[in-house]
Amino acid sequence: MYLAQNKINNETTYFIRESYRHQDIFLSRDLLCLGTDPARYIVYPGGNSFYIDTAIVDQLNDQGITSDSEDIENIFWRFLDPEIQRNLEYFRRREQRSRMSRKKKKPQEKFNTPVHIFDKRRIYFLKFGKMDQRNIGRLPPKLFHMLRRKSRDEIEQTFLDQERILTPREYKAYTYAIFNLQQFFYESFATSNPQMLNQEHVDNHFIEQVCKLNSDDSFWVGMQTNDELHEYLVRYVFMYFDYDYSPKSFLEDYIRNFMNSRRDYRPPYKSTSVILTEAGTLFGETKEALEKMTRKDIARLYRRKAQKFHPDKGGDHDTFVKLSAAYHQLLKLKR
Repeated sequence: MYLAQNKINNETTYFIRESYRHQDIFLSRDLLCLGTDPARYIVYPGGNSFYIDTAIVDQLNDQGITSDSEDIENIFWRFLDPEIQRNLEYFRRREQRSRMSRKKKKPQEKFNTPVHIFDKRRIYFLKFGKMDQRNIGRLPPKLFHMLRRKSRDEIEQTFLDQERILTPREYKAYTYAIFNLQQFFYESFATSNPQMLNQEHVDNHFIEQVCKLNSDDSFWVGMQTNDELHEYLVRYVFMYFDYDYSPKSFLEDYIRNFMNSRRDYRPPYKSTSVILTEAGTLFGETKEALEKMTRKDIARLYRRKAQKFHPDKGGDHDTFVKLSAAYHQLLKLKR
């Protein structure tokens, strides 16, 4: 059994579902609708104790489903009172480890479906936080055991839950990595600094890859599909187009390392007027125009100029270094 969520009339509705084997594939089915507030089924008798309303177990039993208390607790855990959750987390993890050590492995029928490469990329990023996934082939198979013997719906619900650890500043890098957009570019910075690429080309490749996955029958085994974009892919479109890359980049690391290697040097103080005048010369903007720009406007201008002056693009190295230094000075002025 697992917890699933769907948008119904613009409200998130929760379900208890299960995966089951049908011939050579795994399908999923609803067991129980929990409504929009599963927390209402949690009873607090006092202290740090709690239990799940017996109506849940009774309804599952009426369907011939034998429920395990640990499975039921896992389903409702995220809706538990945060303070009680913090107090019990340590004991819960210890009990889980103890159960795993006591649990006898049951012989299972050999039935291993291949792990889709898209699932592997998602696990790789969520586990290591890396956009460069060239070493994905070296990952141990046990890392993908969580995807075995599950329906496509349960796998997608698992990723929905795991992706909650991502911050908005990671969304675009995440989608860039899991759709393997770096494969379409030969620039050395394509794996670490995609914001320097031609964004129109990146956008086009993203749309192509989303459409390709949407029509991949081997990925959607056991689920109904149609000509529309699948609801499980819609969130990635929002992640990609509604957010920008994290400010941290390879270029900033390069500048930071350059400056750290010269810590003994202290450049003379420059007034705001001098900084804006010098930066305006490099960026091709007037001092007044730079004063009116926001940090976001400056970052956008910098990316456009960096594509022109970066050494890998045939630009001048010294000019690029000066441009990057001016960019950071402008950001400091906007704080």
